[in-house]
Amino acid sequence: MFYPVTWLFARRTTRGLENIPREGAALVVLNHPSYIDPIIDAISIHEYGRIPRFFTKHTLWKIPVLGRVLDGAGQIPVFRGTSKAGDSLRGADAALRDGKVVVIYPEGTLTSDPDGWPGAGRTGVARLALANDVPVIPAAKWGTKEILDSRRRRFRPFPPKRVRMLVGEPVDLSAYRDRPVDRELLGEVTEVVMARVRELLKEIRD
Repeated sequence: MFYPVTWLFARRTTRGLENIPREGAALVVLNHPSYIDPIIDAISIHEYGRIPRFFTKHTLWKIPVLGRVLDGAGQIPVFRGTSKAGDSLRGADAALRDGKVVVIYPEGTLTSDPDGWPGAGRTGVARLALANDVPVIPAAKWGTKEILDSRRRRFRPFPPKRVRMLVGEPVDLSAYRDRPVDRELLGEVTEVVMARVRELLKEIRD
C-alpha cells in the first residue's frame, strides 16, 4: 500500500539488487539516515521478489491491528532496555534459519553524523553473520533524510526527492569463521561490514 504514496515524494533508483539471492537466507546491512528508511528499503527489496524482515520496536505490537499485521509480515520485535533484549537476535536467527531475508541497521539507531556517514556498528550484525553462515549483503542509500529529517522532525515531501540505493556483493567473511567468537572477533567483523557500507555510500554520494 506504500507504493503509490512513496511515488509522490521519492524518485527511487536502485542498483545491485541481483546481489541478494533469489531464494534462501541473506542478511542485508544498511545505513539508517531517516525513519522512512524501512519503507523505502522494503519496497526496493520486495520489487526484487523477496519479502524482507526488519527489526521493529516491540511497542508497535501494542497498537490494535498493527500488531497482527507485523506478525503476519514476519517482522522481528526489538525489546530494548528490557530483560527480553536478547530475543531480537533469536528472532532474527530463526528467520535466517527459515531462509528469509533479514534487514539490519547495525548502528542500532539513526545515523548521528551531521554529514550522514554511518558511525560504529553494534556487534549484532557480526553475531548473526557468524552464527548463521549466510550471505552478508552490504548496501547503502542516500536521499531519505531530504524527505524526512527525523532528528529535526522535518518532513519535506515536495518536490519529490531523488533516493538512490546501491547493493554490494556479499562480504567475504571466510577468514573469520574458524576463529573463536569473542569480543575482538565481533568487533573486527562488524567494522569490516561497516567499512563496506561506507564505501557504497561514498559511491552513490559522489
